[in-house]
Amino acid sequence: MDAFSIRDLRERSGDLVRELEAGHLAVITKHGRPVGVTVPLTEDLLQHGVPLALAVELFRSHTVSLGLAAKIAGLAYIEFVEELGRLGIPVIDYDPAELEQELKNLE
Repeated sequence: MDAFSIRDLRERSGDLVRELEAGHLAVITKHGRPVGVTVPLTEDLLQHGVPLALAVELFRSHTVSLGLAAKIAGLAYIEFVEELGRLGIPVIDYDPAELEQELKNLE
């Protein structure tokens, strides 16, 4: 997730639009502090609403944990897990090297 300062918004607005078109979230900062988040207008957002779409994207991008994403979405933990399943998003997303190490630990 990229960050754009207030100055960047004036000077690099095209970059921000390209990030949105690519489906990426971006944080807007003022004096180094986050003041907002840009969210791409996706089909999920239109269909499911801002809280769920935001939570899904934050979880998918490894920005927040599963539990925090469920809270952002306003859903119970298991309801959010079910929603991720419906969207085809894995709840457990191991890095291949990490998965290999876990499998070795089981032996």
